[in-house]
Amino acid sequence: MKKRTRSEIKKKTQRRETLEVTIGRILPGGMGLAHADGRTLLVALAAPGDRVRAQVERVQGRVHFASIVEVLAPSPARIEPPCPYFGRCGGCDFQQLAYGAQLAAKAEIIRDCIRRIARIDFNGEIPITASPNIWHYRSRAQWQHDAQKKRLGYFERASHRVCDVAECPVLVPELAATLESLREHMRNGALPREQTEFQAVAGDNGASLAPGLSENQPREVTRTIAGHYYRFSVEGFFQINHALLEPLIAAAIKDAIGETAIDLYCGAGLFTLPLSERFSRVFGIEANAEAISFARRNVEGARLGNATFAVSTVAEWLRENSSRLAPVDFVLLDPPRAGAEDDAIGGILALRPQAISYVSCDPATLARDLKVLLANNYSLDSIAAFDMFPQTHHVETVVHLKTG
Repeated sequence: MKKRTRSEIKKKTQRRETLEVTIGRILPGGMGLAHADGRTLLVALAAPGDRVRAQVERVQGRVHFASIVEVLAPSPARIEPPCPYFGRCGGCDFQQLAYGAQLAAKAEIIRDCIRRIARIDFNGEIPITASPNIWHYRSRAQWQHDAQKKRLGYFERASHRVCDVAECPVLVPELAATLESLREHMRNGALPREQTEFQAVAGDNGASLAPGLSENQPREVTRTIAGHYYRFSVEGFFQINHALLEPLIAAAIKDAIGETAIDLYCGAGLFTLPLSERFSRVFGIEANAEAISFARRNVEGARLGNATFAVSTVAEWLRENSSRLAPVDFVLLDPPRAGAEDDAIGGILALRPQAISYVSCDPATLARDLKVLLANNYSLDSIAAFDMFPQTHHVETVVHLKTG
């Protein structure tokens, strides 16, 4: 039997160490910040102001990652999480916070990233638009299937074990019914054993599931937003909190108008349609061919003939077209959580836009990209936040930049 080294024994002891700490604030990523004996602790599922007994799970450099063993004195912001899977399921990490505290934490997460990563001391208010529904708002879901153990749900926190979920309080009713139907098929042994993942999306005309369980299942859904009729599918990206999309679109576009607008990471054309009403020509760029197919149908349905679409990575399209189109009036980008890919920001700068609107679901990657833009003759015009993801630490941010 191999003997453990002194270093390994020390690390194992550290992982089991328990400390009494007070949570100062919530950091980007949703962890609570605490200090003890000169050490920094990041505590999962905490509330600012909690006094807790926390167990150190792992140590990375000078940072100790911990979980709560006992809440000794709860914060005024702490509430009882209503979901029976809270703490085990990896889906929601803010259910322990009253909704007002969730909003305040998200505004500070944005401010922290802007200051720490982009090196901007933004002292102004960061207004955050609350979600009309803090439960039953999520119109897109991804479920994991473990055929051997007959489990269907989400991954457990920090693992790839499937948390078997009978019901999920953040799903819209159409997706809740879809999940129940899937579970019934699982109970009856009718789910393909080799299928480990299902994706579902809901719209005005019901829900769509991929892979479907019947040949007659509709492969597209629709949604009317701010007077525009959108078709989309589970295979392409579309925002998950539809009740907030009208104010999000208004904040992202504001009073922009002119000759040429570029819609990067355009998806099914959520922003392309309203941009096409304000600009003489609009270019929509998206790597997902399925999404572009819907974007084309959506602008055709709206009888807007001034939009041109390309199936391409944003960086590649910008390399090939920036010099030909520059300068442009307006660039809007809504990248995935990883932010703009390598070379995309340089391509945007080559377009020399008069104004930029950056829609982001990750404050850290937003701040990373802003740092480059602000170093190249752009200034921060406004910041606004939208709570697209209640009960989680995630937040949507809209930043406007202007030249000079």
